[in-house]
Amino acid sequence: MQTTPASSSRTVPLLDLTAQYGALRNDIRAAIDRVCDSQRFIGGPEVAAIESEVAAYCGCKHGIGVASGTDALLCGMMALGIGPGDEVIVPTFTFFATAGCVARLGATPVFVDACPRTFNVRAEDIAPRLSPRTRLIIPVHLFGQCADMDPIVELAASRDIPILEDAAQSIGSTYKGRKAGRFGRLTALSFFPSKNLGAFGDAGMILTDDDALADRCRMLREHGSKPKYYHAHVGGNFRLDAIQAAVLRVKLRHLDAWTAARIRNGRRYDELLAGTPVVSPFVVEHNRTIYNQYVIRAPRRDALREHLQQRGIGVEIYYPVPLHLQQCFAYLGGSAGQLPHAEAAAREVLALPVYPELPPDAQEYVARAIRDFYAGESGARG
Repeated sequence: MQTTPASSSRTVPLLDLTAQYGALRNDIRAAIDRVCDSQRFIGGPEVAAIESEVAAYCGCKHGIGVASGTDALLCGMMALGIGPGDEVIVPTFTFFATAGCVARLGATPVFVDACPRTFNVRAEDIAPRLSPRTRLIIPVHLFGQCADMDPIVELAASRDIPILEDAAQSIGSTYKGRKAGRFGRLTALSFFPSKNLGAFGDAGMILTDDDALADRCRMLREHGSKPKYYHAHVGGNFRLDAIQAAVLRVKLRHLDAWTAARIRNGRRYDELLAGTPVVSPFVVEHNRTIYNQYVIRAPRRDALREHLQQRGIGVEIYYPVPLHLQQCFAYLGGSAGQLPHAEAAAREVLALPVYPELPPDAQEYVARAIRDFYAGESGARG
């Protein structure tokens, strides 16, 4: 079936953080040294600074640094009072943490199907899943593209249901000129190392314009204490480390340039893959995607993945099993065929390398390998 050798000495990683680090090495080391010299590892000026800088970047009033994107979701839900007996609308086609945090609080995740073109949730799919027990809607801006938020915001407002945006993959993306983080009462960000703005480990942030919610999140990340050793609430240890904050401050200055490079790479793939059987990412006209991932839909996806890996090309499946079919959520009664668009996506999606430093000839190599795979298939059928 294959028209070229099954393996190659060339490699194209899914993500190359060493290239990014090489350009910033001196600045990052100086930032880390600054924290080490101060010996202030928890809280302090670096954390306060990155909170202010990220909030300003996203156009929000408050940034509350936390230990991970998962903690941003969990702490945000705790601040909103989500708990047993509550239902929370979540996408079925997303990373596990979105629904996992709902279940950890004793609430019930209510899964919603994906848009077959963008993979995001839609108001038309959310509406039938609402009930008198719905206490929160969590739209995820998947793969770096905002969900269609105006109808979701209108629907939520009509039922007086708050929105918590999961923008873990979409810092800097825009919807009708407005940045992700501007549509909900709270927003969760992730700075996992593979994200467009990545730390040197786990890190995250909560965004909000609500003064009271910001104050509550700050208390909850410190075991619910204010002042120290006086606990009005039961919280957790969700604090952002100062070293991670210092690293993020260096990287934030480069985020727009990295995003521009990802967009160029995404558009180049669109051209290189035109005319092949794969479907390139659909970007809504009024959206600006940041291409946290470049995700294609591919016939015979698993065979294509194996073919590309044999060529030394890093690829990944985001996500192979929708959440309503995960074993840990079997008690909710999810079944195959229940949310068909998400289930189809799970069988077909494949993420290609799209990181900012990806050379054009590497993209051409990836596209050529994809073309070879389907040309070989055609030859085998002929």
